[in-house]
Amino acid sequence: REASSPSLGKDRADTVIIGGGCVGVSLAYHLAKAGLKDVVLLEKSELTAGSTWHAAGLTTYFHPGINLKKIHAYSIKLYEKLEEETGQPVGFHQPGSIRIASTPTRVDEFKYQMTRAGWHPTEQYLITPEKVQELFPLLNMDKVLAGLYNPGDGHIDPYSLTMALAAGARKYGAQLNYPVQVTNLNSRSDGTWDVETPLGIIQAKRIVNTAGFWARDIGKMIGLQHPLIPVHHQYVVTSTIPEVKALKTELPVIRDLEGSYYLRQERDGLLFGPYESEEKMKLQESWVTNGVPPGFGKELFESDLDRIMEHIEAAMEMVPVLRKADIINTIAGPITYSPDILPMVGPHQGVRNYWVAIGFGYGIIHAGGMGKYLSDWILEGEPPFDLIEVDPNRYGKWTTTGYTAAKARESYGFNNIVGYPKEERFAGRPTERTSGLYNLLKSRCSMGFHAGWEQPHWFYKPGDETGYKPSFRRTNWFDPVGREYKQVMEKVGVIDLSPFGKFKVKGRDSVKLLDHLFANVVPKVGSTNISHMLTPRGKVYAELTVSQPYPGEFMLVTGSGSELHDLRWIEEKITRGGYKVEIENMTDDMGVLSVAGPYARQVLQKLTNEDLSDASFKFLQCRHLKLSNIAVTAIRISYTGELGWELYHRKEDSVPLYSAIMEAGQKEGIDDFGTYALNTLRLEKGFRAWGAEMNCDTNPLEAGLEYFVKLNKAADFTGKQALKQIKERGLKRRLVYLTLETDNVDPEGNESVWHNGKARTIVIGNTTSGCFSYGAQQSLAFAYVPMELSKVGQKLEVELLGKNYPATIIQEPLVLTEPTRMRLQRKGESPKI
Repeated sequence: REASSPSLGKDRADTVIIGGGCVGVSLAYHLAKAGLKDVVLLEKSELTAGSTWHAAGLTTYFHPGINLKKIHAYSIKLYEKLEEETGQPVGFHQPGSIRIASTPTRVDEFKYQMTRAGWHPTEQYLITPEKVQELFPLLNMDKVLAGLYNPGDGHIDPYSLTMALAAGARKYGAQLNYPVQVTNLNSRSDGTWDVETPLGIIQAKRIVNTAGFWARDIGKMIGLQHPLIPVHHQYVVTSTIPEVKALKTELPVIRDLEGSYYLRQERDGLLFGPYESEEKMKLQESWVTNGVPPGFGKELFESDLDRIMEHIEAAMEMVPVLRKADIINTIAGPITYSPDILPMVGPHQGVRNYWVAIGFGYGIIHAGGMGKYLSDWILEGEPPFDLIEVDPNRYGKWTTTGYTAAKARESYGFNNIVGYPKEERFAGRPTERTSGLYNLLKSRCSMGFHAGWEQPHWFYKPGDETGYKPSFRRTNWFDPVGREYKQVMEKVGVIDLSPFGKFKVKGRDSVKLLDHLFANVVPKVGSTNISHMLTPRGKVYAELTVSQPYPGEFMLVTGSGSELHDLRWIEEKITRGGYKVEIENMTDDMGVLSVAGPYARQVLQKLTNEDLSDASFKFLQCRHLKLSNIAVTAIRISYTGELGWELYHRKEDSVPLYSAIMEAGQKEGIDDFGTYALNTLRLEKGFRAWGAEMNCDTNPLEAGLEYFVKLNKAADFTGKQALKQIKERGLKRRLVYLTLETDNVDPEGNESVWHNGKARTIVIGNTTSGCFSYGAQQSLAFAYVPMELSKVGQKLEVELLGKNYPATIIQEPLVLTEPTRMRLQRKGESPKI
């Protein structure tokens, strides 16, 4: 046991880390190792107190996400060499792990996960029942159809791991002080912090909350309500089992997904931990309302085997030697959950120099990689790669305690649920954040959840199979979405886009700020453009629509999932550059309706005296006008690529505006459409989407966004110098546009792209998004491939559900946009639709 040092040692620090679990200690280790001086970690009792010390310590390369695989892989590689580096044993076992499929749907899920893993360097194999039995001879094979096998997976002793990271952190110069409790946090006007403790105050340039289930209490000190809740997790350890003791090699970890538990070897016995259903699982809600009991540190909860009995029975059926084993220990301890199980990692919007690494449901496997990820971001001013799914700013004021509790229950119970594409989860919905049209539309469509909002995915008509029917193949929405596609292409459609993030920027330096923020030029008064915020390394941090309705006053619009992610970046630029501007978040006060299709002008013209003709209201113009006497800011732009307007208005005007438009469009056959049809329309037009074709992993040149990047503009926008170098060096890969010959399955993004080379067929890239094109009657996808394989006509293959389908690079777009078609018509050419 470490000798503790209850002293501060210094009164100033660059970074103060609050919390000494494996995540906080990993961050201290990585910052110090990277050369940051003055790293101080404060822990109120002892290292590993809280959730770390009692964790089951599982480590796996597997993750259904994309870049979280990188976090897992980094952790495992770090843990493999930590003992050698620090001289501290870590108790790392790597017998591999197998996820068990015992239903045909699970086999599909494994195939779906294989194509998502194929373009990553980590090893993952779909294995036969025979191979499963060879690796885990104690299994009852009656129900086993397949296994998903990750060599190198296993488990580590969490206490030893943390102590090794602590030894490394000290070796590189970090100070780990405990027991030292943080009693208060005060932000100073220059953005630094006073961290108050019973031993005095430390002034810090930045603070990082890594306080585990105390993270809420730390957040409350500065007026933040972090959406976190402790759940009770139990695992059971058995005495020696003769059949286990007789084995020559350690058993791989198994995850029986239908039984919803993990099981691994623990010495000569077994350890298994279930995830019980949302009805049976237990939350520690009193800690949310009353705070964590003052003395709680290395305590446990009362165990409750009745709660997990069905999982114990499932485990005994799958691993029959368990029937004869004695339970010698049941561990029931608190683990912190965020609403969606993913941690919250990064800088927090609305508070300067306050960072978090909290809400870890799987802290042991995430600790190494997240410590490195956060350390890189702190030191380099941008994330090393895109992890928007763990951005703390994905939550907002709408994430109430009730919502957090409902979601944590669901997330815990759904730990081993089938992970379908386009997954929806319904607990805690709707939140208080609904669009003005929600009550009007909710019974007529299938709603999707976007950053707290409900947004129509597709609409029902008589005869449709309604409801949420997830599948790895085409499902109940396939034909209705085709109908909505046709509606917009041939007549006119209306879509609710209220979830957009919407900001107003005004003030003396507004033009100067935007010129520095964006790679595009600043739009003129009465105009709109598409602009990108780049990182210093030239990656695409965000894509926004920028309009200047009045001189010096701008409206910025971003996707629903990027609202606070983008706002934080802009606010930081304003503060650092000392710009004299005001920025206001209008997201919740403003509704947005988009009207699109060949009859859009005809319908809207009935509601206003303003001339909407092409000569008078050109593409990418914006202006204030009245429709049916309702004030709107109208922008002539549409993500469908068809003739259309986006209409920004007060949220309380959404219903009257929608009703007036629907009334006016009766003769033209107006109807609703949802985001699934919108996605198909944008893909056919070759429009990129942030989060798919571009993000913090891509630069705008490889993403084909040159048109929006003005390298010759006078302003030295963020990322400009890096981009010039990227251009000079030449690109290694490029975004291409593919058609696919598939059957009952369509690409959706993140699938492996194969090329049949001279020697063998190999994975050379990945899709970014895809869909069925109702216009071309075949599948369509965007993909990143090496430059030498990026020419039009190149034959490739895309892997979907275990099968490689032929794909061909085509000239984009498949369908020309309406403004382009009009321009060609005026020149006397006949454009392709």
